[in-house]
Order: sequence, then structure tokens, then C-alpha cells
Amino acid sequence: MTTRIRFGFLVALGAVAFASESSAQERSGIWIEGQVQAGGGPLANSTVTLWAASAAEPRQIAQARANSDGHFKVGSQETPGTDVSLYVVAKGGEAAANKGAGNNAATSLLAVLGNRPPAKIVVNEMTTIASVWTHAQFLSGTAIKGHALGLRIAAGNVPHFVDLQTGGWGTTIQDALNGGQTPTMANFATLADVMAGCATQVAADACNKFFAAATPPTGAAPSDTLTAAQSIARYPWYKPERLFALVAEFYPMPAGKNLRPVPFMPYLAHAPSAWVLPLKFDGGGYRAGGKAMFDSEGNLWVGDNFSTGWQGTDALWQGNATKFDPNAKPLSPITTGFTGGGMEGGTFGTAIDAKDNVWFTTYGSKAIVVFDKHGKPLTPPEGITFGGRLGLMQGIIVTPSGDVWALGVEKNQLVHFPKGELSAGRIVCEGDKEEPCKSFDAPFHLAIDQQDRIWVSNSGLPHVTRFPASDPTKAENFKTGMNNSGLNIDSQGNVWIANRFGTGLLAMAHLVDMGIRSKTEGFLAAMDYLTKTMSEQKGGAHGGSVTLLRPDGSSFPGAPFKGGGIPAPWAVAVDGNDNVWVSNFNSASSPIVQLCGMRTENCPPGFKTGEQISPPGGYVGGGLQMLTDVAVDPAGNVWAMNNWQDIGSCMGSPNEALSTRCGGQGVVIFFGMAKPVRAPQIGPAQRL
Repeated sequence: MTTRIRFGFLVALGAVAFASESSAQERSGIWIEGQVQAGGGPLANSTVTLWAASAAEPRQIAQARANSDGHFKVGSQETPGTDVSLYVVAKGGEAAANKGAGNNAATSLLAVLGNRPPAKIVVNEMTTIASVWTHAQFLSGTAIKGHALGLRIAAGNVPHFVDLQTGGWGTTIQDALNGGQTPTMANFATLADVMAGCATQVAADACNKFFAAATPPTGAAPSDTLTAAQSIARYPWYKPERLFALVAEFYPMPAGKNLRPVPFMPYLAHAPSAWVLPLKFDGGGYRAGGKAMFDSEGNLWVGDNFSTGWQGTDALWQGNATKFDPNAKPLSPITTGFTGGGMEGGTFGTAIDAKDNVWFTTYGSKAIVVFDKHGKPLTPPEGITFGGRLGLMQGIIVTPSGDVWALGVEKNQLVHFPKGELSAGRIVCEGDKEEPCKSFDAPFHLAIDQQDRIWVSNSGLPHVTRFPASDPTKAENFKTGMNNSGLNIDSQGNVWIANRFGTGLLAMAHLVDMGIRSKTEGFLAAMDYLTKTMSEQKGGAHGGSVTLLRPDGSSFPGAPFKGGGIPAPWAVAVDGNDNVWVSNFNSASSPIVQLCGMRTENCPPGFKTGEQISPPGGYVGGGLQMLTDVAVDPAGNVWAMNNWQDIGSCMGSPNEALSTRCGGQGVVIFFGMAKPVRAPQIGPAQRL
């Protein structure tokens, strides 16, 4: 039975009854004390409701009324199930920061507490923003609903932004990787300031101005602070300057002062390109991550090009394997990552099978390596090399049938493990004497479609190769841009391909030059040329592009797609809405880009397939370096893999003091921005 406790009633019972009840609360059930705040001060007489979120409709557990100091107690005798995520919504109330203004019905605040809530909490603008951005894919109004894994991941990310017990800053957002290195703290605090302007009614029309600035492209203006936050989180790219302008309007600079009288600092000095809140994470041996994949528990696995502490050069591939939990806590050893089984120099080759075994390809050992879900090697000390026959390896996938296919970029090799059996692996072909290897030139990545056909990108040719998994000799080629790398397949079987050199005569010249260098100076020298060229490219006509092929191989009208946000695309990910996410390997702060997919009903109004949803320069936000992979997790978070951070430290004779800055530092997570997908991804992405 649901128990409702109202604070005013508890006060009337007196101290003895209060003590007795407190003792009973400690023995069983859910009991939470807290304070509702607005603008840094108490929010009096707010209605506080405790909810339980799960895969079903959210269920109200208890309700209370905050007192004149904003304090409340709410609880129930029941014990929540392990698949439940608890959250609190506070509605209405009078802000102490503006006494006499009366009840503000437009105030609606949120704090997601997870399955094991703290005994004492604060509900304010900061908990609201943290909870909305992490739960954007599960939140509608005051209702949170979703699959257990996604809700668990989302709730676990809230403390990165905010301390639920104090309503102040969380640990991650202010740590050494984020606090002074990215604008995320200022983006976050600025949003909180503008929301507080409405909640405390700094002006009679403050809420109307806030809601107008938060109105999404769908045209439906929000009606309270919680729905306004959701609108901003879902359309962070849409007219961000409107909200930024409210900071100066709500908090004019006092004469003779240097800081605005805002409740939360630091605030932005310049309008952002989008209201995104990315955070950067490192550790677990991560250095220059390549391909990344999520296992069935939402953990991220990535193969590292290099290792922590080494003077990185593009000829010295000695990295291992890194594992992060769903909330980006490193689970592999801090410096080395997971080692053994032949792991040396991970590449853009990572795959996870139905047993959560993790398959890697390598450059350093020229091997295929497998770990179990705990990081224990399943392959011999030298890895699987087929007697030393393998060259530098790249893409690897697991198919729905359980087969594993891998590519050798150096020797044009195709490798097959029927049903994933290590002892049954074989080199299907290599070189240029038989199909499909005859159609390859530096094959880079691969994917399997719904018709059991495998598509292979070629970094040395302007085409992709397709063959039936049942008969690789029946290969076909389809025209693309130049220097293909990552590719992915949407729910309708369309193929999205990253063209690192783009299209046109200049792109062809780069491709020819790369081929000449490969023959005269060696494959790694050609890769160095590729890297340097990509780092100097600009978006639009002089940068990369993304090709879209229909399932029959025909080009989609308007493709390849170009833009300022796609200077040097490396990887392509498809989310649960069939929208497409692209990483770039280009500059010291490469962007990620969101493209409208084939199902335009899942795009903002007016967008067509291939059009860039993200700002013209892509999503930047902070913490990004030169990127390889981009991946969408089961909570809708978009992870970007930093691969190189200082190109001058990767080639030639670098500055001694900067000589360990070749390998990219950490992963960057953009929270709640994509429709979640099932993990591990085996075959095309599947919506959760």
C-alpha cells in the first residue's frame, strides 16, 4: 500500500512522534529527507512526489509538502525492486529569494536518485539539468520510463554532474579533465541560472521569456521549467543564443562590479554553439583508442593504439585493451589495460560476440586476439597469426549467425571464423588473385546487412565491396568517395560510408599519392601521409564526405553528403532512430556530427536525409581531440574516442617535453543525445 507523509502533519505530531517514526523509517522501506531550492535558497510549500521508474508506466510511491524552509520528508514502507529507478519531482512553491512573489506554478524540478537513493537530498535547478540531460531518451514531462539497463546507466551518470546530497557540483564535471579544460561547467551553470531566473521570478515575465527561448523547432512552447529543460536537451543546436541572452537580461551587471549576481557560477561569456554537456573520462590504460563496442551489460571495450607513458610514434603500436563500465569508470588496469593473448597495438577492429567475448585486431603483433568478459586472454601468447601470415589488421565483426570476419589492411586479407570457433579460423583469401580480396585495396572496415551480405570499405579505392557471407567469391563493387573508413547499416539496409578524402580531383590526387607512398616507402608511411592530410582538411568542398548507398548499391540522391562539420570523417554510427553520427579525425578538437537518416519522421521538422542536424561546425563542447570511433550506448549517450592529441608528437622528432602526447587522451561522452541501441551490436543497430 502506498504511504503518503505530509511534512506539516509530521510537525503537528510533535518531537516524540517524530523520533518514533524516524526509528521506524530506519528499519525498512524508502525514506528520504530533503530540501527544495530555487536560485540557491529555499523553495517553500512545494509539492514533492517520489516516483518509481521502470519499463512500465512510472508509479507514484509517496507525496509530501515542503515546509517554509523548503524541507520535506517522503517515503514508504515498500522496498523497490532492483529494476526500479527512483526520482523526485517538486512542483510549485514560493522562492525565498523573492519573498512576496507568491506561488510559482511554472516551477517544476527533478532529481533522479537511482535504485539506492541517499537518505538526504537537495532538489534544485542543478539536479534538474543533470537528471534531464542524462535521461533525455526516457523522460516525457514528469514521467520516466525505459528498459532497466538504460535507466541504470542514466541514473548512474547524474552524480557526474551534481552532488544529490548538496545540490552542488558533482565530482567529474569539476575534475582536472573537465573543470578547467572544457566549457561544460559554464554551459551547465548558465542553464541553471536561466532556469533559476524563472523559478525565482527575477522579473514578472521571466518565465514567459524563458519558455519562449526554450521553444523547440516543433513550435510547442514549454509550460514549466522541467519541460523547458527537456526541450533544450532534445534540441541543443536550436537557436542557443536565445537562452544565452537571458543571462544578461535576468542578471544585469551592477554598476562598478565585475560579476553578475547569478546563483550559479561559472557562467558563459559567449553563446555556445549548442547546449551540450559532454564530459571526458580517462584511465584503464586508455591511450589512442580505436574501434569501440559495448557488451551486453553496457560496458565499453576499446583497443588502444598506444600505451600510457610511451613516446608515441605511428610506427610503434604497443597498446592493449581498455574497459569502462557503463558510467565510464575504468575496469581495466590503470596504466597497461588488459594485456596478453597477443594484444599489442589495437586498431579499428573490435567486436563482441553473444557470449560477451571481445575480439580485437592488432598492428603491433599482427594478430587476432580474444578476451573473455573479465579481461582474461582466450588466445595464445602470440595471438592468432596463422603462422605469421597475417599483416596489419583492421576491421572485425560478429554476424548474427555467430561467425566472425576480419580484414587485413596491409595484405588485402579476409579472415573467417565459422561460429566464432578459434580453432576453425582460416584466411579466405589475400592479395589480388581471387575474390573478394581481388576487389580490395587496403580494406578497412566491414558490416553485415539484413540479407546476410557483407560490405567492406576500401581505404585505397573509391568503392566498397559487397559479397554474400555464404559465397565470398561473388563480390560486387559500388562507387563511393575516396579513402573509405568506417561504415554502418541502418534498419532498412541502407549503407552509410565515411570518405576520409571526400570526392573530386583533389581527393583522387591524395589517394594516388598515398598509393605511391605505400609502394615506395611502406604502408605505415602511407598512413602517416593520410593522417597529416586529414589533419589539414577543411569541411565542405575541400574536406571529407559521407556516402549513402541503398540496399541494392545505388547511390542515394544528393549523396555524398558534405559540410563544415565533416572535414575528415572516420566512423559512422546509427542510432535507434536511424539517425547517423559521424566522428572526425581532423584537428586538435575534432567535432562529432549528427545527420538526419532515412527515416525523416525521426528528424527535426524540415530536415531531409543526409542534412546536418548538429551545428554547422558539428558538436564540439570540449574534451575532443582527433577522433576515431563514435558509438551509441543503451542509454542514448554518444561516446567519442580520442585517438591523437598532438600530431607533432606522432611524427618526426617531437619536442621532448611533449613526446608522450601523441596518443589521444580519454573518451568524451555526450549525454542523452541519441535513441538507444541494443548491445552488443551484432549486425545492424537495433532500437531498444
